[in-house]
Order: sequence, then C-alpha cells, then structure tokens
Amino acid sequence: MSSTKFILGLFDDPDNLLDGISKLQKSSVPIYDVYTPMPIHGIEAKLGIKESRLGYAAFIFGCTGGTVAFSMLYYMMVWDWPNNIGGKPNFAIPDFIPITFEWTVLFTAFGMVLTFFYATHLFPGRAPRVMDLRATDDRFVIAIDARGNVPHDDITKILNEAGAVEVKHNEKKYVSYE
Repeated sequence: MSSTKFILGLFDDPDNLLDGISKLQKSSVPIYDVYTPMPIHGIEAKLGIKESRLGYAAFIFGCTGGTVAFSMLYYMMVWDWPNNIGGKPNFAIPDFIPITFEWTVLFTAFGMVLTFFYATHLFPGRAPRVMDLRATDDRFVIAIDARGNVPHDDITKILNEAGAVEVKHNEKKYVSYE
C-alpha cells in the first residue's frame, strides 16, 4: 500500500482546471477539494457543493439580537424603573426601534464571525491548513484522495491530459506555514 494520501494536480489556468474536473468526473475519480487563488464562478455547481446555510445562521442571530434588545428595553423602561419622560408613555415602541436595530446588527455581525471561525476551523492563532502553498498565490489545485479505487497512474494521466502543469503525490495531509 502506498503512503500517498493525496494526489495534487496543479494548473496555471482556470479553464484547464475546469476541464480537469470534468475529465476526472467522467472517469469517476472522487475529488477531495479544489483550491484556487481567486473565485471561479460556477465551480460550486460543477463540484456538487450545496448552497451555504450561513444566511439561516445570520437570520437566527439577528432575531436573537432583536429579541434580547427589545426584552431588555421593555424590562428596564417599563417593568423595572419606569420614568415619566415628557409625559410620554413608558411602552413607546418607536423609541425602542433604533436600539433594537443596532443590537440586531451587532448580534448578527459577531455571530457570523464566530460561525465563520467554527465552520472553517480558522480560529485566531491557528495555522491554516493548505495542500500546496502556491494555491494561495498563482496555482489552481485539484486534490484527489489517493486511497480510492482508481490507480494513481490513471489519475496522473488524466490530470496531465487536462493540462496540469505539475502532478504531485503528497505524503503529508497538509502543509503548514510554520
């Protein structure tokens, strides 16, 4: 059994990368992940990646922030310490709107930052996991799990036919910046 964990196809052109993905999918080679230095439109659909659920998380964080703010304002201004301010009623909803809006935005922003860190495993102080350092600079990388049933020589041949500049057989799982 080989010690190779990933086969990396490095491309210098996004069109060649998309062609490589198509050829690998036609040959039933499972693609682990694709790393690019810039966004490529349509690659998510080609790889079969589902839409992100971050919008739902943002909605929940916003509802939580709005509810907390409105509840705090109601408790402080109506229940705990009602004040007569210019003869206005204690429970004046238009007065609560600016603070409720600001807290909704605040909870959404902080919640999304925490959700992003949790989803990507990029907590502060942690070194990012990168298959090949050139993927963040000028190369497009297709990572293929080498423990599959397809022979390594066939995968290398498919990647070279698609226009790969280089094909690497990684023995390490990830490359660290350190």
